[in-house]
Amino acid sequence: MKKVILDLDTGIDDALALAYALASPELELIGVTGTYGNVLVDTGVRNALAILELFDRTDVPVYAGVTHASTKDSFEVLPVSEFIHGKNGVGEAVIPDARRQVEDSSAVDFLIESVREHGDDLIIVPTGPSTTIAAAIEQDRSFAENARIIMMGGALTVPGNVSPVAEANVNQDPAASDTLFRTAKDVTMIGLDVTLQTLLTYEETKTWHDLGTVGGDFLGVATDYYIKSYETNSPHLGGCGLHDPLAVAVAVDPTLVETLDINLKVETEGELHGRVIADETRINDPVKTAHVAVTVDVERFLEEFMTRLTGLAKNTAARA
Repeated sequence: MKKVILDLDTGIDDALALAYALASPELELIGVTGTYGNVLVDTGVRNALAILELFDRTDVPVYAGVTHASTKDSFEVLPVSEFIHGKNGVGEAVIPDARRQVEDSSAVDFLIESVREHGDDLIIVPTGPSTTIAAAIEQDRSFAENARIIMMGGALTVPGNVSPVAEANVNQDPAASDTLFRTAKDVTMIGLDVTLQTLLTYEETKTWHDLGTVGGDFLGVATDYYIKSYETNSPHLGGCGLHDPLAVAVAVDPTLVETLDINLKVETEGELHGRVIADETRINDPVKTAHVAVTVDVERFLEEFMTRLTGLAKNTAARA
C-alpha cells in the first residue's frame, strides 16, 4: 500500500477524489489537509470530515491549511466557483456535519512531519491552490527535496479555464505554484491537458442513484449538480471533467497517463499570470523535476472510477 495525503479544497470533484482514495485498496490515506479555492477552508474541512464519516472512515485525520493566497490578505469564494460547486461546496447535496472536529495542529506541520517520517513511501496529492504546499516548502526546505507530489492543476498544451492561459488552481496563487515547480524535486502535473478528456455523464450518476444508499445519493446529487454547471460553462464537452479524481488515480496507477519530463515555472505577473510554461533557465538541465501528463487512458480510468466509487457507495446505509 502507498501512503497518501490529499490536500483538498473540498468542492465536488475533490469529494469524488476523496471517495476514490477511500475506495482504493492500494492507498493508505493517512490524512486530509484543507485549503481554500472552491470553498473557504472552514467549509472544505467540514465537507471532508462529513464525507469521511459518511463512508465510515473517521480514522482519517483532517487538518486546516492556509486560508488565502500567499500574496493576499484574505479570500472570498468566486461567484463562478459557487455556481459550479454550490453554496455548500458539494452541489447542495445534504450531508450531516461530522461528529468530530478538525485536528489542532496545522496542515503545514502535518505535511512536513509526514514527509520526514515516511519519505518516498508517501505521495501528496494537492487538488486546489498550491499555497499550503508552498508554505511547507518555505518552512522546511527538506520538504521540497523529499516530497513526492501529484498535483491537479495547470494547463501546458491546452487553454486555461479561467483565462486563455491559466487554470483555476494555479491562478488562485501563481506565486505558490511557481515556488512548487521551481523547488520541488518530484512533481507530476495532472492538468487540463488530460482531465478534460475524462468526462462523466448522467448515465453514470444514475448508477449511483439506483443503489438506494445514502452514499449513492450523495455522489449522484453532487455530481449531477456538477454536470449541470458544465452544460452552461462547457456544453461542447458533453459531461463534467474528473479533474481531481484523475490525480488520485495516477497515485494508484501511474500507467494511466504518459508524461513529458520538463522543468516548469509559472508566470506571476501581467496578462499571462497563471500560465504554466517551461523554465527557460533550466531548459538544458539534465534533471527534470516535473512530469506533465499529456495523454490519458480514458476508458480504463473511467472503468476504474465507476467500479471503485460504486462499490464504496453500495456499502453505505440504505436511504431512509
